[in-house]
Amino acid sequence: MKVRLRLQVMGPLRVWRGDIEVDAGPRQQRALLALLLAQHGRPVGLGELVDLIWVTDPPATAVNIIQKYIGALRRMLEPDVAPRSSGSYLARQGNGYRLTAGPDVLDLAAFGRFVTAAKAATAAGRTGEALDRYGEALQLCQGPAGGGLADNAAAAAVFAGIDGQFVDAAVDAAGIAVAEGRPGEVLAPLRQAARMFPLHEPVHAGLMVALAGADRQAEGLAVYQSIRERLADELGVDPGRELREAYLRVLTPIVVTPAVVSPTEPTVLVPAELPPTVPTVLVPAQLPPDLPLFVGRRAELAVLDDLVAATTNRTGPLVIAMDGMGGVGKSTLAAHFAHRVARKFTDGQLYLDLQGHEDDGEGVPVVEALRSLLYALGLRGADAPESLEALVGAYRSLTAGKRILVLLDNVRDQSQVQPLLPSSAGSLVLVTSRLPQVGLAVLGGARLIRVDLPDRQVAREMLERRLAHTDRVTGGDAESLDAIVELCGRLPLALAILGARLSARPRLSLASVAAELRDDAHRLAAFPGGRGVRDPRTTFAWSYRQLSPDAARLFRLLSVALTPGITAEAATSLSAWEPRRTREALMELAEAALVTEDDHGRFTSHVLVKAYAEELFRETEPPAERAAAVSRLLQHYLHSALNAQSELKKSYVRSSPPPPPPDGVVAERQGSLENAYSWFDRHRDVLFEAVHVAAEGDHGVAPWRLALAMPQYLESAGLFRDWEDVVRLALRAAREQGDAIGEADLCRSLAGPRWYSGANDDALDLLRTALRHYTEHGMTKEQGAVLTNLQNIYDSLGDHEVALEHARQAVTLGRLSGERLTELNGLLGLGQSLAELKRFEEAVHALRQALDIGRDLDQWTEEAIGRHLLAQSLAGMGRVDEAIEEYTAAVRLAGVLAHGPIQVYSLRDLSKLLLSTGDVAGARRAFDRAVELMGTFQNGGPEFLQADLGQLAELLARHP
Repeated sequence: MKVRLRLQVMGPLRVWRGDIEVDAGPRQQRALLALLLAQHGRPVGLGELVDLIWVTDPPATAVNIIQKYIGALRRMLEPDVAPRSSGSYLARQGNGYRLTAGPDVLDLAAFGRFVTAAKAATAAGRTGEALDRYGEALQLCQGPAGGGLADNAAAAAVFAGIDGQFVDAAVDAAGIAVAEGRPGEVLAPLRQAARMFPLHEPVHAGLMVALAGADRQAEGLAVYQSIRERLADELGVDPGRELREAYLRVLTPIVVTPAVVSPTEPTVLVPAELPPTVPTVLVPAQLPPDLPLFVGRRAELAVLDDLVAATTNRTGPLVIAMDGMGGVGKSTLAAHFAHRVARKFTDGQLYLDLQGHEDDGEGVPVVEALRSLLYALGLRGADAPESLEALVGAYRSLTAGKRILVLLDNVRDQSQVQPLLPSSAGSLVLVTSRLPQVGLAVLGGARLIRVDLPDRQVAREMLERRLAHTDRVTGGDAESLDAIVELCGRLPLALAILGARLSARPRLSLASVAAELRDDAHRLAAFPGGRGVRDPRTTFAWSYRQLSPDAARLFRLLSVALTPGITAEAATSLSAWEPRRTREALMELAEAALVTEDDHGRFTSHVLVKAYAEELFRETEPPAERAAAVSRLLQHYLHSALNAQSELKKSYVRSSPPPPPPDGVVAERQGSLENAYSWFDRHRDVLFEAVHVAAEGDHGVAPWRLALAMPQYLESAGLFRDWEDVVRLALRAAREQGDAIGEADLCRSLAGPRWYSGANDDALDLLRTALRHYTEHGMTKEQGAVLTNLQNIYDSLGDHEVALEHARQAVTLGRLSGERLTELNGLLGLGQSLAELKRFEEAVHALRQALDIGRDLDQWTEEAIGRHLLAQSLAGMGRVDEAIEEYTAAVRLAGVLAHGPIQVYSLRDLSKLLLSTGDVAGARRAFDRAVELMGTFQNGGPEFLQADLGQLAELLARHP
C-alpha cells in the first residue's frame, strides 16, 4: 500500500509521509522546496531559482547545489523512486524544474480547488455552500506562507502572493458569513489575516463587521481603534471609506463606551485608569555602560542600522532578537548598538537583565519585570497595580506613542518578553538570548539575528586591545597570540578572560597559555572561574542543563565526532538510535547553540564546547562506551565509503571484504554514481581524519581499509596529492602493526599517485613489494592486478617488450584462475603495449576482447579506457574516422563517470588527431575542454600532462 504524502506551504513548510513528519533537510533545501511548492505546476528556471534562493552573490557552484538539493528532495518525496527517475512530483522541464502535486497532497492546490468551488457556488446563488467551501480553504492556512524561508525580496514576493490569496478569500468569506448569519465561522481566519496584514483595511473592516454580527461590538470597536492608530502612526492617513462604513455598521446595534471593553485588552486602556501621581516627564537612561574595548561586528551593526532605519509599515515596536552560543558577545553587541542609536529614542532607554540563563530558575518573573520598568518610567511603588493584567495595561499606556529603547538581556523565552513590549510603533526592543526566539518572531514580529563568532582578524584585535598596555604582542609573541585566538575558537568571552588573566600575571607568557590550551583533556582549566567571573564551562553548563536526556547524551557523544563535522546520518550510527530520534536531538542541540549546521548538513561544535562535552563524557560514561562510540563512527564512515565506492563503476581489487558493521551502525547508501561523487566531495575531509583516528588506536577498523575506500574517487577528481597523503599515512600504520596484506594493498595503491607524479622508480619498488606479499600468501587475483600496474609503468618508461610480457602474464593468470576482471585488465594492458610496438592489428583484437568482457561485467571505467586505447590503435592504422568516433565515445563515457584523467587523455589525443585532419576548430574545442578539466585537478594536474598540453598549445598556435 502506497504511503500518502502531504505537503504544507501555507504556513511553515512541513512534509508528512503517512502519519510521520519528515525533515525536509537544511535551510536552503527547504527554501527550494517551498518555492517550488508555491509555484506548483509552473516550470521554474535554474536562473530564477538561483535568484530566489541567494540574497546576493550566489556561489559559482549555485546550479550544482540546486541540482544536489533536487536529488535529495526527490528521494525525500518518493524514497522508492528508481535512480535517475524524476518520479511523480518533481520533474525537469527545459532549463528548470516543475513540481506538480494534487489537492490530496499539497495544501495550496487544495486551497485553490476549494476557493474555485466557493466562487462557483456564489455565482450560482448557493451562498451557504460557498461559505462551507471557503471555510475548508481558510482552515488550510497556518500562517505566513513559507514560514520565514524567504531570504530576499524576490522569494518574499512569491510567498506574499499566496498570503494575498488567503486574505482575498478571507474577505470574500466574511461578507457571505455575515449575510448568512454565520459570522463566528470566519473570525479565526480573519484574525489571522489581520495579524499577517496589520494595515489591510478590507481585512480589518471584515473582522469588525463579523465581530459585530457575533454580538462582540466592543471587540469590533477595539479593532477599529487599533488600525486607526496604526494608519496614523505609520502612514499618516485616516481610515478609508470601507473602514468608516464598517465602523458605522458596528455602531448601529449598540453604542459602546470605553467601560464596556475588557480591561485585559491593552488596545482599549484609557489614561484615566492610571494613578494621578504619574509624572508628566521622565526620561530614563538605564543602559549598561558601553564596552570601551569594543571592536568589530561591522556586519551585524550594519544590519541593525538598516532595521532601525526602515520604518515602513510598522504598526508596533521594532523588536530585534539576537541569539547565539554562550560567550559569543550578544550582550556586548546589544549594549554597544543601544548606545549608538540611543539619541533617536528621545523618551528614554530601559534595561532589564531577565536572567534567563541562570541555573534552574525561570528568570525574572514577568510581574517583577513590569514593576521594574514602571518604576523606571516614574510610577511610585505604592501606586503600582497588583494584577499582571493591570501592570501590562499601565506599562502600555505609559509607553503609548513614545520613542523608547528597551534592552532585555538574557531572555529565556518569548513568554518573558511579550508583556514587556511597549505600545508604540516608534520604539525599539533589543533582546538577547541563547536560543532563537522563534515564538517572539511569530507572535511579536521580531527580527531574528544570529550572532556568530568574529573572524580571525577581529578576534585577534579583541585580544590585542586587552593586552595593549602590557607590551606583550611583539616579536615571537605574535605567533603565540594567533595560536591562543584559534585554540579559543575565537570566542569573545574566552579571549576576555585570558586577556584579564595575562594582564593580572605579567610573568605568564603567551606561549604558556597556548600550551595549556593545546592540552585537550584540560583545556577549560585555562579559564579561571569564580570571583564574579563567568567562565566558559559555567556558561556552557547552563545550556547543557536545559537539554532533554536524549539531547544531553548525544551532546556527550558528539565529543568524539571528527573535526570537519558530522551529518545526521553519521550521528545516527554514533548514537545507535533510529534516525528520527537522532535528528530531533540534533535539532535541540542546534537550537541551544551547542552545535551549528552548515549548508551541507554537517553539524559542528565550537572547540571549547567540544572540550566541555569531552569532560562530561569522561565524567559520566565508562571508557568502554567512548571506545564503542568511536568504533561505531569509524565503522559508519568505512561502510558508507565502500558503498559509495561500489557506485563508481570501476573495478577495484580488494583483498577481502571487511566484517559487516556492528549493531546500531547504519551505513549510507548513495544509490547512484552522481550521489556517490557528491558524498565523497562532502566527506573527503572527514574520511582523511577518520584514517588518522584509526591509525592512532585500536578502534576495530584498520586504517588501510578506510584509506583504500577513497583512491577511485581521488583519482577521478584529480586529487593526486591527497591520494598519496592518505595512503602513506595508512601504510605507516600497517607496517607498524605488521599487517602484510594491508601493506601490500597500500603499496599497490600508492604506486598510482607516484606514477602520476613521474616517480616511476618509486612506483616500481612499491609494486614489487606488493607482488612479493601477494605471492607469499597465494593471492592470484591481487597478483594479476599488480602485473597490469607494472605493465603500465614499463610502457611509460618506453620498455614496451617488458610491459607486454607483464600484460601477457596477467591475461594468463586471469584465464587460469577464472578471474575475468584480471583477464580484462590484462587485455587492456596487452592492447596498450602492442600499440606502442606498432602491432596495431593485434592490439585491436586484444582491446575488442577486453571491451566485450567489460560490457559483460558492467565495468564502465575499463570500457572508457578500452575505447581510448582502441582509438589510438585505429589512428595508427589510418582509420581516422573510426578513431575519432572511439575517442568521442571515451570522452563521453568518462564524462558520465566524472573521471577527469581519462577525459583529459582522450581529449588531448582527439585534439591532436583532429588537428592532423585539418579540423582546427574541433581540435581547439577538445583542447580547451582538456585545459578546463586540468584546472580542476590538484596543483594543476600531473606535470607530464601539463607538458603534453603545452606542446599541443604550441601546435594550435600555428593554425590561426
